[in-house]
Amino acid sequence: MRWLALLFWIVVCFAVAALGARWNVREIPGWYRTLMRPSFAPPDRIFGPVWSLLYLFMAISAWRIGQEPPSQLRSTALLLFVVQLGLNLAWSWIFFRKHALGTALAEILALWVAIGATTITFGRLVPWTVWLMAPYWAWVSFASVLNGAFWKLNR
Repeated sequence: MRWLALLFWIVVCFAVAALGARWNVREIPGWYRTLMRPSFAPPDRIFGPVWSLLYLFMAISAWRIGQEPPSQLRSTALLLFVVQLGLNLAWSWIFFRKHALGTALAEILALWVAIGATTITFGRLVPWTVWLMAPYWAWVSFASVLNGAFWKLNR
């Protein structure tokens, strides 16, 4: 049963990834290519592998938290996880589909806070899960700066 729960979280995380990727992929050859890019923007080919690894780490973290005995803290942790996952998906919609770079910046900052709250709460339950969530938090920190630079260059 434990492994079915892991499969569940992997499917949930990668479903979010796939939906977001559908929005991103449609816009990259057209609209996204017209944007002025910050000098520190990584090549597009970097994003897929990085995000795949991050989604896998997130899924493992959520699965491990779900293995804890039922408690208010576990429920809060999993709710925070779902909220940050929804914010993650919303960012792709706002940035790539709506082309709203400023709104996407505000949204990614909310995502950053939600990831932080999730990571800290996960750590209170299972300390080693912080090590799986920290790369995601770091990447979204970088993505926030990148989003801000895109917004500044393309107003």
